[in-house]
Amino acid sequence: MRDLTAHIRSIPDFPKPGIVFRDITPLLANGPAWRACIDRLVERYQGRVDTVVGIDARGFLVGGALAYSLGCGLTVVRKSGKLPAETLAADYGLEYGTDRLEIHRDAFAPGSRVLLVDDLLATGGTARAALGLIRQLQGEVVEVAFLVELLSLGGRQNLAPHEAFALMQFE
Repeated sequence: MRDLTAHIRSIPDFPKPGIVFRDITPLLANGPAWRACIDRLVERYQGRVDTVVGIDARGFLVGGALAYSLGCGLTVVRKSGKLPAETLAADYGLEYGTDRLEIHRDAFAPGSRVLLVDDLLATGGTARAALGLIRQLQGEVVEVAFLVELLSLGGRQNLAPHEAFALMQFE
């Protein structure tokens, strides 16, 4: 399966006028396309990662499938108040206000090779907050991976010095 972009649905004016929402649910619903996504990521990261860190919530879908296929651990970064044990927290900016992400303090050992994953890279704010949490736990970030990148929003630059990879890119 070569062109995975055909499985991303574009919804104009959602969640508000002027925004084109890139919906991954058709990709998730198509078994061969979903397998192709995970297989391409596995090929890229096989043998390079100790744990995959998935960002709440669609990053859990990518992260879970990828960690399973790589045979490594899965760590979750959740929205505030969702994790039961002792956590570290990072605030990040939204269009109107701020939000908070948390990770368990014992999520992985210091020095672990970490792959951060999410479904979509827009401005990079959420991923940047998650990277801060990974740094606090002394993880070694291998790369930050996404299914989709929205190029016009410049999120990749906000993740420096970490390298970002996306399977698909849209203007």
